[in-house]
Amino acid sequence: MKLGGRQAAGPSPADPSVTPAERAPEGAADHRRILAMGGGGFTMQERNPALDKLVLTLTAKALPRICFLPTASGDPQDQLTRFYERFGAWPCEPSALSLFHLGRDRIDPIEHLRLQDAIYVGGGSMRNMLAIWREHGVDQAMREAWQSGVVIAGLSAGAMCWFEGGVSMSGGAPQPVAGLGLLSGSLSVHLGGESGRLPAYRAAVAAGELPPGYAADDGAALLFIGTRLAECVASHPRARVLEVSPDGHGGVRERELAVRLLAGWRGGGVSDEEADGVSELRALRAGRHRWD
Repeated sequence: MKLGGRQAAGPSPADPSVTPAERAPEGAADHRRILAMGGGGFTMQERNPALDKLVLTLTAKALPRICFLPTASGDPQDQLTRFYERFGAWPCEPSALSLFHLGRDRIDPIEHLRLQDAIYVGGGSMRNMLAIWREHGVDQAMREAWQSGVVIAGLSAGAMCWFEGGVSMSGGAPQPVAGLGLLSGSLSVHLGGESGRLPAYRAAVAAGELPPGYAADDGAALLFIGTRLAECVASHPRARVLEVSPDGHGGVRERELAVRLLAGWRGGGVSDEEADGVSELRALRAGRHRWD
């Protein structure tokens, strides 16, 4: 399977390959946002909530509606519990969409997604997740939500799926898998956490099986405004993002990108959740709804 052939940078607004629906109006701000995390956040029980808070900040809403999709992991109850534990304590309206229990929940998945200010996609099997999304029309609903300005966020499979392709471990050995292509290029995740993934990603980019792209650590995220990479952020100072492209000689060239450390990291010892608890409570009592 060959997914390569285009540059990692997203097409410009004037690029004829971009459909009119995907272009921002002339002179208007582009309100499309994707936060692609290499790992971290509440599903990986990360103690610093900075990445999760950033998702809410990006909505610019006082009381944002946020929906979690744990499809890639089979909608496990423990992820749903952790989602509500974290977001239920903040000024937002959290909900979860379980595509495995639509008969039980009696929910229209397409309409529910349209009503959100942010959609947060969990990790697991990218291949299986996209197959289920296509069966329910969620893949197209995600594209429409992104185009309308709903903030899209996710980690691992929930981050790679927005690109042309990524590296999935769901078949055992790491291998290239096609994504939805909202963003050009490719993404590999868990840079320092899974030793077999980066070599497979390098090989796929070198061979043209995946287009040039990025590799991100747990705790690191890439923020795209429209189809342009705006910045890389991280919840801890060791998190890296690499830009990976073929070198023309059968290998790859890599460049480490600048990463902005988000507020909330304190270098160990006391839990960030505990340290932030008093200030969060005071903010709620004062009626403040800022997330940055």
